[in-house]
Amino acid sequence: MANKESDSQEYLKKHCIMELFENLTAQLIYERPEDPKAYMKQFLEKLRDARTMQRNYPCIFDDSNVRSLFGMLDVTGNGFITYEQYKQGLETMGVKKFDRDPPGGDMDRISAETFLKEARQGLAQSSATFSL
Repeated sequence: MANKESDSQEYLKKHCIMELFENLTAQLIYERPEDPKAYMKQFLEKLRDARTMQRNYPCIFDDSNVRSLFGMLDVTGNGFITYEQYKQGLETMGVKKFDRDPPGGDMDRISAETFLKEARQGLAQSSATFSL
């Protein structure tokens, strides 16, 4: 029995099934389409096409959302956030892989450009990992 469970876990991990369902569920909640089944079909087709072309992965967050988040983190409006804010902001968006030693991190002064770059890469990467 343990072998079947282990095999199942390995299968889910190998094909990033849990991440796929998390992303799909987030998209459904965000978009709230009239026909969820048709939306899911379209979403999976977009993922497949994006994977083939290796770009334009569907994602809830666009540049304006990332900039807004940076603005909320930069409460003083000085154009920089701390390393902890950078890390927490990216993790809040679901970005798991990002530069742990970004420019300005050693001085606790991470720019909007750095934050946006890491968010774009991380969001694309998290969407691109799905095996369809």
